[in-house]
Amino acid sequence: MITKTRERTLKLARDTLTIEAAALQTMRDRLEGFNADAFVLAVELLHGCKGRIVVSGIGKSGHIARKIAATFASTGSPAFFVHPAEASHGDLGMVTRDDVFVALSNSGETDELLTIVPIVKRTGAKLIALTGAPSSSLAKLADAHLDTSVEKEACPLNLAPTTSTTAALAMGDALAISLLDARGFEAEDFIRSHPGGRLGRKQLMHVSEVMRGLADTPQISIDASLQEALLEMTSKCMGMVVILDAHKKVFGILTDGDLRRLLEKTTNLDGIKLRSATTANPRTIPPELLAEEAIEMMEKHRINHLVVTDNDGHLLGALNLHDLFAAKVI
Repeated sequence: MITKTRERTLKLARDTLTIEAAALQTMRDRLEGFNADAFVLAVELLHGCKGRIVVSGIGKSGHIARKIAATFASTGSPAFFVHPAEASHGDLGMVTRDDVFVALSNSGETDELLTIVPIVKRTGAKLIALTGAPSSSLAKLADAHLDTSVEKEACPLNLAPTTSTTAALAMGDALAISLLDARGFEAEDFIRSHPGGRLGRKQLMHVSEVMRGLADTPQISIDASLQEALLEMTSKCMGMVVILDAHKKVFGILTDGDLRRLLEKTTNLDGIKLRSATTANPRTIPPELLAEEAIEMMEKHRINHLVVTDNDGHLLGALNLHDLFAAKVI
């Protein structure tokens, strides 16, 4: 790469981040000034919403509006995005008097929004506007107007929406986080709305849902030979075998690590009793605990396997790190 091109590339990147960071700082300062009351009012309107939060915008503001709606929804406030052009052709029927309508427009003069906003207000829904023009038509119609104006776009031509969309997105996040706190939204609530993600799986899935069943768990009697134990370990491909006593309770565990340590002492395994090679009283876990607790136990004790037992110590199954990876909980 030509040095001049590299230097210009990095300069533009740094300038972009500097300009956008400065705009966010300015917007933050407004919350200590004239925008403070408007912001508090906006949060109160959102908190008092008995219906849904409807977020709308067009063009780049539309993309930001979609993300804001998604953030509201994932943090405990039912919300959806509606396209203003589609709204004027029937989708406006989704907006009710119990809703709060959040409109995004940097100019505050977006025709598609100004066409539907008067109708939205006539339904009785409250209007929150995020614009870069406090004197705009949209701002004047709003029950609460939040000033997201910026000095300039990060685009060298000062044309492409960059800083302005970043400002609108950040203000949307600020609303969502303040509303989250007002609702008393907790980590457990967030997890319940994200069951498909790794976080949700880890904290919602139980050991019983990720463990290997009894038939797939390597197991053998304490009276068996070491060679028989090794064959059972190999056939079930788990890197360990559970050793059971005469009452079918878990006596111990023999892992491939135990085997390696044994081979460091001797290569002749013929005379070695299974009992002497076994690690007694292995770490066990009941099936009703969460997968997250299994992970914490493995990390704490630096082990790769857990034996699953009932309250009486009878074998129910087992799990290892590979099972947790397969279930996508880690």
